[in-house]
Amino acid sequence: MSKTPDSLRPEPVSLRQAWRFWLKLGCIGFGGPAGQIAILHQELVERRRWISERRFLHALNYCMLLPGPEAQQLATYIGWLLHRTWGGVLAGALFVLPSLFILIALSWVYIAFGDVPVVAGIFYGIKPAITAIVLHAAHRIGSRALKNGWLWAIAGASFAAIFAFNVPFPLIVLGAALIGYFGGRLAPERFNSGGNRSAGKTYGPALIDDDTPPPAHARFSLPKLLRLALIGAVLWCLPMALLTALFGWDGTLTQMAWFFTKAALLTFGGAYAVLPYVYQGAVGHYGWLTPTQMIDGLALGETTPGPLIMVVAFVGFVGAYVQPVFGPEHAFAAGALAATLVTWFTFLPSFLFILAGGPLVESTHNELKFTAPLTAITAAVVGVILNLACFFGYHVFWPNGFAVRPDVFSIVLAVMAALALFVFKRGVITVLIVCALAGLGFHLLR
Repeated sequence: MSKTPDSLRPEPVSLRQAWRFWLKLGCIGFGGPAGQIAILHQELVERRRWISERRFLHALNYCMLLPGPEAQQLATYIGWLLHRTWGGVLAGALFVLPSLFILIALSWVYIAFGDVPVVAGIFYGIKPAITAIVLHAAHRIGSRALKNGWLWAIAGASFAAIFAFNVPFPLIVLGAALIGYFGGRLAPERFNSGGNRSAGKTYGPALIDDDTPPPAHARFSLPKLLRLALIGAVLWCLPMALLTALFGWDGTLTQMAWFFTKAALLTFGGAYAVLPYVYQGAVGHYGWLTPTQMIDGLALGETTPGPLIMVVAFVGFVGAYVQPVFGPEHAFAAGALAATLVTWFTFLPSFLFILAGGPLVESTHNELKFTAPLTAITAAVVGVILNLACFFGYHVFWPNGFAVRPDVFSIVLAVMAALALFVFKRGVITVLIVCALAGLGFHLLR
């Protein structure tokens, strides 16, 4: 097979050029993982031709198998392919940092001025929209994942487990993984995720093309794997040890760091999948914020660029601000520090999965014994997200409990938002803006 002439390929990309693009991506990455992956494809495959579509989809398949935000991991992966470890670190960090700074500012506005009529009215309209958005997410993931009766049964069982029996999310993930592991051996055709995505159009020769051999740093090396694993352990242990020394193991910041480390390892299926676990811990167990604040935080996460899992920054900010960790006079500093810490502990595993595990896991991601448990986990995630929609619906439609009549305006607004998403295929940002304006108008007029 003849190779593509080098004269037709794009010019090599410098780290400075890549840095500017990754920063731009972090500032315009709206639309959740689907929108962010679409932006990456349009910019890197179609327009700039830094990577071919086949190699892009190969990287995406790998990232879809990992816990964590797949769009951020995909950016990290491509940055790593282009410019080694520092390229991956820059790409992944710049994907997150703009969102972190924006969320710290918005969280402060929310907690300090949330009772102002204008702000309260906006959030009054956004909450029904969030209920519809979560329900739409369950449908979107379910339509892709629930391909047979076995997977439907897993989804139904996971919904019943968390809704009726309040089973912790980690146990649901573990149970689904075990079912998938043994199911993949007993009935492999039921747990086959469908294999590779097929490569689509050709947009011309790319810098990293189909026939481009893997760079030396992308080949598996046991010493390099051990070195990166050691670095990752140090990057986790040092701040955790410092937090424990300063605040004790039961301190708010220490417990946030530990809790969100666990959450980072459970984000199979995206941010919506881990939100029930965050709710169980942050609202139910620790009491860092109220159910209403959790819904408002998700609304802020939906309206800012970056991964939706960045809602953890809101949780951290509100939890430390309200406590307050450093006293009332330093509430903002405590909130900002907590938001930064939980972001660090949430995203550190994602970097390690790409930089250390990429060359090793990539060679096995099409083997059924590895993919079958993840297929079952994805099915369980559908039931968990449906439970999240029920949870949000209850707190939005019956804010004072079933004993009091429901909020009719919120129900009508949620139905309209669902119609916009399901029937008219409107974007999340458009739905949120319209619902926010409707809520503001109704709140100011009543």
